Parts: sequence; C-alpha cells; structure tokens
Amino acid sequence: MKGISYTRYGGPEVLEYGEVRDPKVGPDQVLVEVRAAAVNPVDWKCREGYLDSVLDAVFPVVPGWDVSGVVVRPGPAVTEFAAGDEVIGYVREDFLSRGTFAEYVAAPVRTLARKPPGLSFEEAAGLPLAGLTAYQVLVKALEVGRGDTVLVHAAAGGVGSLAVQIAAHLGARVIGTASERNHDFVRGLGGEPVAYGDGLAERVRALAPEGVDAVFDTIGGDTLRTSADLLAPGGRLASIADPEVLGHGGRYCFVRPDAEDLATLAGLAEQGVLTVHVEETFPLERTADAHRRNQEGSTRGKIVVTVDRTTGDRP
Repeated sequence: MKGISYTRYGGPEVLEYGEVRDPKVGPDQVLVEVRAAAVNPVDWKCREGYLDSVLDAVFPVVPGWDVSGVVVRPGPAVTEFAAGDEVIGYVREDFLSRGTFAEYVAAPVRTLARKPPGLSFEEAAGLPLAGLTAYQVLVKALEVGRGDTVLVHAAAGGVGSLAVQIAAHLGARVIGTASERNHDFVRGLGGEPVAYGDGLAERVRALAPEGVDAVFDTIGGDTLRTSADLLAPGGRLASIADPEVLGHGGRYCFVRPDAEDLATLAGLAEQGVLTVHVEETFPLERTADAHRRNQEGSTRGKIVVTVDRTTGDRP
C-alpha cells in the first residue's frame, strides 16, 4: 500500500511517500481504509525524536495517530464493528511504527468509535486526539463543572477550540487566550477571548477579579507560571505542555486512547455541541508540507491529510 514513512529522526524532509508494508490484522484489531488523518504537534515531535526516551521507534515508522475511515475487515475477536462501518480513532500504541498516514491501518478496537454521521471524514479525523485531550483534562483532571470559570490557553488551536466548547457544555464560563485575528472565532465557540503577550495577567483579572477556578495550559513556560498566579483559592491547574506544572501543585496530562470517551465525543459532535474546524487539507503525498504547516503554529483548528480512494489495492 501507499503511505508515508521515515527511517531516521529529523525534519519534514525525512518523510517519504511510497510503498509501505501492508498491515497485519490481529485478533483485537480492525483493518481501516483511511479516508483522512489529522496532523498533531506530537506527530512532528515524534518524527524529530523528542519522545525517544518514552517510545521505541521501529523503523521504518509510518507516522500519525488520528484517523477517520471505513472498516474493511474486523479481527476474529472483534464484535464491535463490521465491514462498512465508518469509524474514528486515536490509534496510538506504545511504540512508533504503524501509524495512520497510509492507505490502511490496523487499529486496535480499544482506540476506535463510530464516526459521527454529521461530520465529514476530514472533520472527523480532527476529533480523536484533540478531543480526547480536551475531554480528559477538563472532565478527569480538572473536574470542571457548572459555575466554574476556566482559562483555556491557545483557545483557537486544535485542542483549545474543542476545550472551549466542552467546558462551555459542562456549564463553565470560559476565558480563552488567542491572537487578535482569532477573537471572533473564540467567541463563536462560546469563549471570552483575551490577547496573548505582556499584560495577560491583568487582562484575565479584569474578567475574573477573584481568580479562575481551573486553568488548561497548552503552552507551558511563562504562560504556565502566569496561570498559576491567576488561580482562585482551591483552583486547579493542568498542563499538556510542561511538567513544571507539578511544581505548582497541578497535573501533567498525556492523552490516552479510550473508546468510551471517544464515543462520548462523537455523540457530542452528532448533537451539534462540538464542531471541528479544518484550517487546511493536504493530499497524502504532501504530508511533509502538512507537518511544516503544523510546526509553524498559529493554526486555527486542525490540519488534515486526505487519502485518494481512486487508487490503491486493499491489503
């Protein structure tokens, strides 16, 4: 099958488009015909070797963890899905090798949920990793509830834009940091935008003089330290970007595959509670360009790679 792979760590130039090994379908896996795969910052961080201390790389590596597609064949132990089912997945294993930037992927059933019918394949591909991150941090780490005031950083990004919507659905008041050009976008998601940069603390305090009940940090560094000072008494802090959060009494979070959580997100999307904004799409053979675009930052929503289904043979 056709796919993207790399044989060594490095920049986008190490990504090659061509023939990659066909996936084997284990007992608890399903073979998914990939329609779209979203790009996440963790993809290029893995490609550059930043996660080498925690994830073994079995080269050649097919990158990518997000996927939307159609079930071709379930493994013999799988009863949850049948051929023809449309699915989404956060297909992460505990090593790097068998990713989603290819025509097909063998996905563990624990990583999958049914695709919301109301979302395109491109939109649906942007939901799993970012949506699970937002949901697990807000619901499980920060325990956000009705009446809370929540500060979400990078509120127009892939994770942040979904976090704003989920927090609002939970009944919270949401303040979101974003560049000026994205303020209307954040308002449309249900948040109150504030600008980045010098004076951030003062701008947040003007909206929440008594402090915020929870902070969802996606940036780290100075932003994290400023956020810790903005907490109300008893406030909660979580970061997906900087383990220094532990020194502030907060939680350092890494998203995990969870079929039940993913099904919950799919349901919210189908109800219209969640929308996924796709900033730009690239064909599979231009995945390197999609990585470059994601690394530039300042993306509104998601960058998505699509697979041309007019070519290719089924494994």
